Amino acid sequence: MATFVTIIVILMLIALTKEILRPGLILLSGAIIFLCAGILTPTEMLEGFSNKGMITVALLFLVSEGVRRSGLLESLLNWLLPNRKCMVLGAQIRMMPVVSFISAFLNNTPVVVIFAPMIKRWAERHKMAPTKLLIPLSFATIFGGMCTLIGTSTNLVVHGMALDVAAANPESGVRGLSMFELGKIGIFIALAGTLYIWLVSRFLLPERRAKRDETLDDEGLSPYFPVEAVIGARFPAINRRVRDFDFKEKYGATLMEIKRAGRTLVGKELKNVRFREGDTLCLMADETFIKNWGDSSFFLMVADSHNREQKMSKGKQWFTILLLLIMILGATVGELPTMSGLVPGMKFDMFFFVCVTTVIMAWTNIFPARKYTKIISWDILVTIASAFAISKAMQNSGMADNVASWAVGLSHEHGAYVLLGVVYLITAVATELMTNNAAAALAFPIAMSIAQHLGVSPMPFIVSICIAASASFCTPIGYQTNLIVQGVGNYRFSDFVKVGLPLSLITMALSLWLIPIFWPF
Repeated sequence: MATFVTIIVILMLIALTKEILRPGLILLSGAIIFLCAGILTPTEMLEGFSNKGMITVALLFLVSEGVRRSGLLESLLNWLLPNRKCMVLGAQIRMMPVVSFISAFLNNTPVVVIFAPMIKRWAERHKMAPTKLLIPLSFATIFGGMCTLIGTSTNLVVHGMALDVAAANPESGVRGLSMFELGKIGIFIALAGTLYIWLVSRFLLPERRAKRDETLDDEGLSPYFPVEAVIGARFPAINRRVRDFDFKEKYGATLMEIKRAGRTLVGKELKNVRFREGDTLCLMADETFIKNWGDSSFFLMVADSHNREQKMSKGKQWFTILLLLIMILGATVGELPTMSGLVPGMKFDMFFFVCVTTVIMAWTNIFPARKYTKIISWDILVTIASAFAISKAMQNSGMADNVASWAVGLSHEHGAYVLLGVVYLITAVATELMTNNAAAALAFPIAMSIAQHLGVSPMPFIVSICIAASASFCTPIGYQTNLIVQGVGNYRFSDFVKVGLPLSLITMALSLWLIPIFWPF
């Protein structure tokens, strides 16, 4: 049985790295195979779909959308970036710490979707290369996500798995993560990573400026204006040739060029190219395109050269801030021992407060309640829910235990420290090649078995998975924010490797040093 599960897991890894299907469908297929083989019961197969961590992720998509629509983030960035020319380092110093702080409490993707086109326009207006600012933007959101429980969906996934283990076996030493517990190490990584970017971006980040077509910048009387749209996974023409897909007929916009991995495809070359996820389409469109497709799941980002979206009233903006603060403070205070018995049968945790916040935002129209299904990234939720089932199958079959026994056998002296590094490295490499949630789910049962074999606390291994799964700096495909800025900044794959590999090594070294200090074996 363990051999069968190992073969299926390897096939899933190959499918994930080759992107044969979306990650959610790949993991769901694996879970269904295990169900048919009798390795999973129907209850175990469906447990992930009712997990509090997964549902919290879904609701946080809606909360983040409400904050995005409020216009608060645009106002904040306009205040951060000066109206005069400044040095690249000066812009990074003003931008990165604030972006990290925001991303500790909001979904990273909408933060980058809002900030990336604004930063690009600001840089071009001040004769600065946007490539010096956009990778730092994405990395800053990753730094922030490492600092809190809700900073990234991966933390909530690992938290949910830990709670399941704790409920099934209270003596295992496993527990969930508190709101700011990861900040013990996340803050150090954020500080070191930000300092690293400030020091090396001048040398390692490319300096490329877009060739601007003045005719496209003429606002004149023409109703058409330049728009950039980054292709998402659900775009219907992925892998189809441009010439075989009538973009103008479908979307009412003219495709001018495609930016991909540092190249700009135009003219005859454009006709024969195939659409790919992460491509940045440069379009000529009118207001209708923004209105119809700005919120579509077909595109990761739609941005024009102006800021046309109507903002909320000041009163509603302040109300949005108040709701967000109540959610964060409520979840933090709710973890205190004095709150546990305040109302019998009720737990004032993040799940409780995000539920309340989401419902209030829906009824007060802070996010469009009639379009809430478009706001949620369903593939991420299916990935998370299926990952719970895959993890359970690895435990039921004995595969996780076999891998742990083999790993423990390789290390005798200082075994716990060496194996902590092994778990971190496996997770970090996997998250660069596939989704971070899938990487965390596959590493979790192995880490738990290793801790059990060593007879040590599993908490250092759990924290290492959270950090390693988020530390995706080397490739644009490992993290959606990297994919977005790659398109907007027209980066090459090698640009991420050049600046991201040293940062990944710094993050790993800090993690392996600090984790055993804060979470002893």
